[in-house]
Amino acid sequence: MIWLIGNKGMLGTELSLLFAERGLDFAGTDREIDITDPAALEAFANAKEAEEGKRINWLVNCAGYTAVDKAEDDAETCRRLNVDGPGNTAALAYKLHARFIHLSTDYVFGTYNRTGEKRPYLEDDVTNPIGVYATSKRDGEVRVMENTPCAYIIRTAWLYGKYGNNFVTTMLRLMRERDTISVVNDQRGSPTWTHDLADTICKMIDAVKHPTCLAPPPHNVPFFGIYHYTNDGDTTWFDFVRAIYHKARELGLLTKDCEVKPCSSEEYPSKVTRPDYSVLDNDRIRNELGILIPTWEESLERFLKELKQ
Repeated sequence: MIWLIGNKGMLGTELSLLFAERGLDFAGTDREIDITDPAALEAFANAKEAEEGKRINWLVNCAGYTAVDKAEDDAETCRRLNVDGPGNTAALAYKLHARFIHLSTDYVFGTYNRTGEKRPYLEDDVTNPIGVYATSKRDGEVRVMENTPCAYIIRTAWLYGKYGNNFVTTMLRLMRERDTISVVNDQRGSPTWTHDLADTICKMIDAVKHPTCLAPPPHNVPFFGIYHYTNDGDTTWFDFVRAIYHKARELGLLTKDCEVKPCSSEEYPSKVTRPDYSVLDNDRIRNELGILIPTWEESLERFLKELKQ
């Protein structure tokens, strides 16, 4: 049985639907179980196993604090949810002899700090988080790995999806309301559809036929550790919005003109410096799972077509 923690968020909702569609046995919880309270977590796990007569052999943690700017004024809450919470759930997973999947972010790398030509980040590149949120996510990764050797940490970036507030639907709303919008053109990353990430998590779980963490995985399943997953390719926020605009007009989701103008990050000051380069290398998860990763353009079109239905 899978315990999906944070099942009402954008990714958690997508995962809930896919688990149900694919006949995977799971229990979903959200804020009703406090991940910062180890006793509450263990009590739920024990009650659920007794009720179902089955072991929890996977924990998937989609819960966390994601308000990047707000975190600067709410560091304690951010760290409780992004460091203590993952640490507690990882420790419980190990106690249950279960495997653990935890979601992390490109923000752990901060601004680009290499010399020479930029290249996508590898899983073992040095992290360089800037700000409370980014640091909490990096520290959460460390805490997870300290508390269980049986963890898969998946870093992703620029997530959007159907079940929650996100960049794509926000841009569509603004383009319906305004004649002109300005979008930063000096930050580069890979837009990622939650459906594709959820599908990959399902494939990771399906690849492990004997999900106890007491034995090492056989050679044909993913080994524990850090993985990167985004849609393939990269772009700037400005070019991403231009693609949203043109495809939405083509599909009839937008019926009026809106001019999309480029601007610099300095024109939109915030409490936190956003990463200027967030491109993640996907080769490890691609090679170990043997999956095809859609390009961000393909997935954006599929997402917009779903919105139209």
